[in-house]
Amino acid sequence: METREDLRNVAIIAHVDHGKTTLVDQLLRQSGIFRSNEAVAERVMDSNDLERERGITILSKNTSVIYNDTKINIVDTPGHADFGGEVERILTMVDGVLLLVDAFEGCMPQTRFVLKKALGLGKKPLVVVNKVDRDGARPLEVIDEVLDLFIELGADEDQLEFPVVYTSARDGFAMLDPNEKGEDMKPLFEAIIKEIPAPKGDIDGGLQFLVSNIEYDEYVGRIGVGRVERGSISVGQQGVLCHRDGTTSNVKISKLYEFDGLKRVECQNAKMGDLICISGISEINIGETICDTEIVEPLPFVKIDEPTVSMNFIVNNSPFAGREGKYVTSRNIRDRLFKEVETNVAMRVEETDSADTFKVSGRGELHLSILIETMRREGYEFQVSRPQVITKTIDGVVCEPIEYLMIEVPEEYVGAVMEKLGSRKAELVNMGTRDSGITHIEYRIPSRGIMGYRPEFLTDTNGNGIMSHVFDSYEPYKGDIVTRHQGSLIAFETGQTVTYGLFAAQERGRLFVGPGVDVYEGMIVGACPKAEDITVNVCKKKHITNTRASGSDEALKLTPHSILSLEQCLEFIADDELVEITPENIRMRKSILSKEARMKKQFKK
Repeated sequence: METREDLRNVAIIAHVDHGKTTLVDQLLRQSGIFRSNEAVAERVMDSNDLERERGITILSKNTSVIYNDTKINIVDTPGHADFGGEVERILTMVDGVLLLVDAFEGCMPQTRFVLKKALGLGKKPLVVVNKVDRDGARPLEVIDEVLDLFIELGADEDQLEFPVVYTSARDGFAMLDPNEKGEDMKPLFEAIIKEIPAPKGDIDGGLQFLVSNIEYDEYVGRIGVGRVERGSISVGQQGVLCHRDGTTSNVKISKLYEFDGLKRVECQNAKMGDLICISGISEINIGETICDTEIVEPLPFVKIDEPTVSMNFIVNNSPFAGREGKYVTSRNIRDRLFKEVETNVAMRVEETDSADTFKVSGRGELHLSILIETMRREGYEFQVSRPQVITKTIDGVVCEPIEYLMIEVPEEYVGAVMEKLGSRKAELVNMGTRDSGITHIEYRIPSRGIMGYRPEFLTDTNGNGIMSHVFDSYEPYKGDIVTRHQGSLIAFETGQTVTYGLFAAQERGRLFVGPGVDVYEGMIVGACPKAEDITVNVCKKKHITNTRASGSDEALKLTPHSILSLEQCLEFIADDELVEITPENIRMRKSILSKEARMKKQFKK
């Protein structure tokens, strides 16, 4: 067994919005990766448009820095529980983790989730308390919370003796004592080299390369990203690709790349411990091992947690189908969904009895909505059903997914929040008050209970509450939950909305469309405050007569309509409704468009 002291492999894990990507920015800047005159974007690791717009990391990404002749490979991971599949598989590539915790918010659900995975794989943790310069920061209390979390998650003695570094990623400094004034990131660099174990293994043994991620390049095709676990690898070398189903195939290494800052740089060879990319193997997939031709010993791949939520992706059959999309057929949608599963290991796609419908399962509503938004931007047109939780039968008992929910709200809103969550079968686990007057509440709640709750939560807390949740376990089914108390306002006929018709309709509820919008019969144009559907004629025009009366020709004033995001649409729809997705519009509609057909079906029930 040899140790490579010139190399460190580390992943940064944290709850969403605690500053991971900003911290990586500073490590890159202060290691001299960028030229002095180079224009560098903020959050440079968030490379795709969706990540930049939403301010969250969705995909795991690799980078590297050099500090005092030691190469540090850094993997930036997503902070949202729905993208946990990205975190789980890249933990196999690293020897230690930087656990980033906000000095004000402390340990949040996602911190618990990713830390549990890292500790379970025996990774060495280095705790980084970020945002120490923030108002209300309480770094020493947060360290106590982190220690409690380590004990709760069953950390061993070595893991409990975790080192701590205090940072402000935004201002670019780190220190070992929160009362000192930091100058740069040097203490963090030195802590990584001192505390994160160097890669150990057999450099002279037969090659073992585990594929942990797949990237795609238009010029070279599929690129396998992973770590050389044993031996060495070089361009032109012959190897054996061990597939996950037990079969093998002979392959040739045509190109190798290593990470140098934000770029992939071609290299001729790599050895045990290196994180590299391999191109030229078209059938390579996540979880597969490339071995030496003489010693074929595939490595076990980390177990990825099962999906908890599913929804149907259906070919668009609305009256407006095919107007706006580039890819509209079932074959287009099928090919795109199965292509997604190749790189998105936490997602499942199944074909159903209908050739036009595909069942897609993922980790949560956000996991699925990111796929929907990505497909929409690529020119796909389709419709999706309401998300449903996936139940399991364990020992003859039907069980459903339970989430661990954390809420922070000002004291005056606690009553309203607790009342709503009580009706959604939530169980209170913990409750406390911070010095700032914020109440911290922890619940265990069925995944069904959270669906559609976020808009109510924001209304009940006047936008002052913070809510985050993570999958916890499966438990026996908790019974029926009424999650929607509103009905829909449904368009009566196909046409274009006019102010006269909308003015009459707005008295019935909250509108989702303004004047001059194309609508069709059965399309949802608003929300009704009562739990019943109402058909409204938003295309109704005023009949012109030559009779004039004072007051009858006054300008009509419309209340501003609500514009729902994709996630809000998915949370709003009922079981008998669909969301129509096109590159230009997101519409909601009834599954059965005709009012007569809907009434007949209801009458039969």
